[in-house]
Parts: sequence; structure tokens; C-alpha cells
Amino acid sequence: MSHAWIPVFLEATQAENDTADNTLFAYNHDLTAFCDALTAKGISSTSASRQDIESYLIDLTSEGFAPSTRARKLSSIRQLYRFAFQEGWRSDDPAAQIKGPGAQKKLPVVLSENDVDLILDAAKNEGRTELDRARNTCLLELLYATGLRVTELVSLPVAAVRGTPQMILIRGKGGRERMVPLSPDSQSSIIRWLSLRDAKMDKNRQSSTFLFPNGSKIGHFSRVQFFTLIKRLASNAGLNAADISPHTLRHAFATHLLANGADLRTIQTLLGHADVASTEIYTHVLDERLKELVLEKHPLAKD
Repeated sequence: MSHAWIPVFLEATQAENDTADNTLFAYNHDLTAFCDALTAKGISSTSASRQDIESYLIDLTSEGFAPSTRARKLSSIRQLYRFAFQEGWRSDDPAAQIKGPGAQKKLPVVLSENDVDLILDAAKNEGRTELDRARNTCLLELLYATGLRVTELVSLPVAAVRGTPQMILIRGKGGRERMVPLSPDSQSSIIRWLSLRDAKMDKNRQSSTFLFPNGSKIGHFSRVQFFTLIKRLASNAGLNAADISPHTLRHAFATHLLANGADLRTIQTLLGHADVASTEIYTHVLDERLKELVLEKHPLAKD
């Protein structure tokens, strides 16, 4: 059966690599779509040829999928067939030699330090209650102070910040752990938020292991809620909300560190990148920003 390999592949990937849930979801989505497309043509993924896979990629192109999306889908397909070959389910690996379009590296939007200050100020006034405003301020201060991924931030255990620590332990992608320092402003925001959070939970006789709890099924402030919050704060700050996401603040954290003298290895460690190559994009961001400054501010650049 065409789809039978997928759950086995996902289970093995999770067990061997401690793959994040979001990544497993993406694999499942991509591979199910691939198998469905082959089945519609009367082809089983278990016997698909290199030509069948390439034909599928061509169909994606004609349907208008972006190069980055096609590259991601091909990566999922390659991993499935590599796994099938290693398990002895196939005597060949039909996807091994297929060249993808290559994900186009897009430089992240660069927020100035003033832009970030505007967003942080907006957070202090966003919310119907003092509790909401304290939570929103704490979320934004923590994000900019630490450069956490949004999932790491919203699911942060409350135990990580008890006792006013100067550093917190983060468990990131692939189960890799790292220590991230806290700025004085973020520490102050945490203390204020914890005081209000704990008082409310005590009053309602509730408890939670999360720093940012809510009554949802996952038990904490969600990625979607935080994405919506960032958009609202950017708009309230007078910035273009379409260009700003939670990851934009992570980029700002790294870019501002680099601009102020931090080295790439340190930034790599703080961001939790497995490879310094992932961190090197920030040197390009800084180069582009310096070019803009010269073209905008240098006397010879003016008419």
C-alpha cells in the first residue's frame, strides 16, 4: 500500500533523531500529498521510479509552488526512500540523484533597535487587563533578550525562571540543550508576570508547569496566538505588520548582537544552530544594512 511506509518512517525518525513535532507534521503532510498524487496516476510509491518522482516535481512547478516549497518536499521524499533502501524495502533509491530547485535564501527583514523599542513599548499597552499586559510584555522582552524560537518561548517551563536566574536552560531542536542569559529588563518582566500569574492561579486553585499557561488543549499560549499578537503589536507601533513575525524578533536579536561586536560562534550557540552556516546569514544581513546606510547617509549619495 502506497502510504504504509509513512508512519513507520516517521516513528523511526522521531526515535532516532528526537525530531520536533512540527518537523514530523511537515514530513507527514509532504509525503501524504506525494503518495496521493502517485495513487491518482495509478502508481504505488513503493515501486515509483526516478521518472515518477521527477514528474511529480514538475507538476508542483506547474501548479505554482515556490522553489523553497518544492525543495522541502523533495527533501522529505529523499529521506523516505533513503530509509526504505536502508531497511531493505527497495533494492534501489530512486530519489538519490534527483536535483532539487534549491531553496532560495531570503535575507530576513531587519528591524532597527528603535523599531524593536517601539514594539516593546506597544506590548506594555496591549491587553484588556494588567495580567494580559504583563504577559505580553514578558513574552516580547524574553523573545528579544534571548532569541528563542517561538515554540521554545511559548512552551517554556515555569521552573526555568523561578528564583530570578541570570541564565535559563533551553531544550531546542533535536533535544539539544543550551544556556541563554537574561537581560535585566527581561528579568524584571518575568518577576512582574510571575507575581500576577501565580496570584491568579492560586485564586482559581489552578496549577501549570508552563510559564505562559492557558486553558487550551496544549496547556500554554500557542504559536498562532503569539503570531497574531506580534502582528497586532507591529501595527500598533506604526510598523508594517506584513513584514514582521515572531522570527523577525529572533533575527533582530542575532543581527543586533553581531552589529555590537558579538562573534558568530557565540550567536550560533545562543540561537541553538547545529551548524554555523545557518548563522552566517546574519553577516549578509549586516552587510546589506551597511550598504544601505552608505547609500542613504553618505554626502555623495545625495543629489
